[in-house]
Amino acid sequence: MPVIDDFMLTHQWVRELARRGHRMAVGVYFRLPDDELVWAGRYNEAKLQCTAAAAARVLRSQRLMGFEVVLPRAVLAAEITAIRPLPAVGWRFRPEAKGQRPFCPCKFCTRGDIKSQRLRARLDPNGDYV
Repeated sequence: MPVIDDFMLTHQWVRELARRGHRMAVGVYFRLPDDELVWAGRYNEAKLQCTAAAAARVLRSQRLMGFEVVLPRAVLAAEITAIRPLPAVGWRFRPEAKGQRPFCPCKFCTRGDIKSQRLRARLDPNGDYV
């Protein structure tokens, strides 16, 4: 993720790790040249190839929730600038999820999710999933 002035947008992915049971997240911060080619876009959509500077500019201007950047190479040790523990932030299931039912609350789709049994009981107490 490009580091921008909005902490929530920069660290939105940490919440998704917390949903899977990770108790502590550590951010590895590194600096890329502005002209480095990366793949950028929303997490569940096709990525577009652009420069690192362009990806950061898109995140700053459009303030996209679910934005991600894929670097198609290993990060060099000399590029790492900091390693820090991170607090949990972000959304619960996806950026637009607030107030909406999950796609599928069945036992298969929610296996391993935290509080999934409670979710299934709340959405369909009889276990009749359509």
